[in-house]
Amino acid sequence: MANDNKKMISGKELQEKYLRKDMMPHIFCDGCGLGNVIDYTLRAVDRVGLDMDRTVFLSGIGCSSRIPGYIEADALHTTHGRALAFATGVKMSEPDLNVIVFTGDGDCIGIGGNHFIHAARRNLNMTVIVVNNFIYGMTGGQVAPTTPEKDKATTAPYGNIEPPFDISKMAISSGASYVAKWPVFRPHQPISSISEGLENNGFSLIELLSPCPTAYGRRNRYRQLQDLWEFYEKNTILVEDYEKIQKFGSEEEKERADKMIKIGVLHEEEREPLEERYYRLLKELEE
Repeated sequence: MANDNKKMISGKELQEKYLRKDMMPHIFCDGCGLGNVIDYTLRAVDRVGLDMDRTVFLSGIGCSSRIPGYIEADALHTTHGRALAFATGVKMSEPDLNVIVFTGDGDCIGIGGNHFIHAARRNLNMTVIVVNNFIYGMTGGQVAPTTPEKDKATTAPYGNIEPPFDISKMAISSGASYVAKWPVFRPHQPISSISEGLENNGFSLIELLSPCPTAYGRRNRYRQLQDLWEFYEKNTILVEDYEKIQKFGSEEEKERADKMIKIGVLHEEEREPLEERYYRLLKELEE
């Protein structure tokens, strides 16, 4: 897997090597976690030594979907919810390319939910980074499929009454071969998981819980960025700690742990990607 002992690239080196200078300054809001997402992804790319001439970044529509425009590499900025459909075409036509997709919770699970479950089912060899901020951020702050119950949005001014999707659970049940979830306030774990996702031979999903002070925070109880950081700290639990509590903890500890968001590497398995099966079949037919 990824070499965690490799010296980490500095911020200045990362900017010089991977970012488009003519795209600065960026458009992201103060306190947004997307800068962290870019930083972690490019550090992972550097750690595993991806050939940027053989790497393509794809995205749909939304705040996180603007990320590929900042990276000095080939990219496709596609239609809302369709990033994985385009990524499927790229991977099936050019299986040797490294495919990385940036998408948000609304873009991926709302508008693009059907594409998501089938890309995972097919186990296409790509790395999908889902930025989950619990809301449709760029398009107006509407309630998203991941918005927690009782939280407010422009389309739920009195509080959301719909149960939210768990993106990572959905990925696992659909067939993804690598799934991890981390809040962006933990830098080393996301970098390690994105690195592992890039090296995994199959559909890799890394869900990153990211603050959105503008669209989500100010409509709820997190008006200051620090409030969002504290929310992630208090309401997330490492999956290993969760399992220990379920085995050895008191009933009170178990009840509290059940209400928390489980983070960590949630699923790993070896399974042949669709494109390998497809090209093997073509070879057999030719013979």
